[in-house]
Amino acid sequence: MSAADWTSIDQPQDIRLVVADMDGTLLDEHSRIPEGFWGMLAGLRARGVEFVPASGRQYATLRNMFAAKASETLGGGELSYIAENGNVVAVDGEIVEVHGVDLDITRRIIDMVNASVTAGEYDMGLVVCSLDTAYVQRTDKPFLDEVGKYYAALKIVDDLHGVLDIAVEPDDYVPGEEIILKLAILDFGSSERMTDDKLAHVRDDYQVVVSGRHWVDIMNPATDKKQGVEALQRALGVTPAQTAVFGDYLNDLLMLEAGDWSFAMSNGHPDLRAAARYLAPSNAECGVLRVVDRLIA
Repeated sequence: MSAADWTSIDQPQDIRLVVADMDGTLLDEHSRIPEGFWGMLAGLRARGVEFVPASGRQYATLRNMFAAKASETLGGGELSYIAENGNVVAVDGEIVEVHGVDLDITRRIIDMVNASVTAGEYDMGLVVCSLDTAYVQRTDKPFLDEVGKYYAALKIVDDLHGVLDIAVEPDDYVPGEEIILKLAILDFGSSERMTDDKLAHVRDDYQVVVSGRHWVDIMNPATDKKQGVEALQRALGVTPAQTAVFGDYLNDLLMLEAGDWSFAMSNGHPDLRAAARYLAPSNAECGVLRVVDRLIA
């Protein structure tokens, strides 16, 4: 069944939670927060509606983008966030859920990326993501420029294997210790092609999510943006029928199942457009803002 056009929604709905992906969804074609967002945010909060950015981006990066202006707009307080593709969930500025991957898969992916780059198979680099920072060993400017868009807290190390010496297994994690949230691979070619070639076997035991044309994340098998939305629903006392979700790429696919009001952006991946209940205008057309204005009058 194909998605209905967003204009077919003919009356306001009882929405209490709006969750939106960032790149290709809320952010415009220049990766900027669109004009009109802060007014929308203030209007939602006045109506008792929680707006939540959901992204593969680092928690620190999302807070850098939103926290100060949100506090000013809302007269104090914090937003809630789904960061690192669901591995970090924060409610009103307090982290309530953290998920991670084990040290064995981290070692295996470090070795795979190093071997593939050495052999000249793929032009890629690995980001080992922890709660407080992200670690990289590749240092060329194009790589660091692209990684820096998504990871505000970044540390360059000589060898990523060294991170294994300071991190704990997810089952042993307590706040204050180092946990590896996920493994993010930046491939300057096609992330889908590289994933099919190098990571097909990893899918048997881990969540492998293509989050963009050049990015793929390897995560805990029970972790994705969907479980992040569900964690927020539990914390806020919100039902799927009161939840609207917006996305554009494959890492948003499962998240659409968490809200009865699911929207794929018109610029989105074909699989997302096929799975969503509604089709929204593109991110370049301020699609999220326009739909929210209709959905929550």
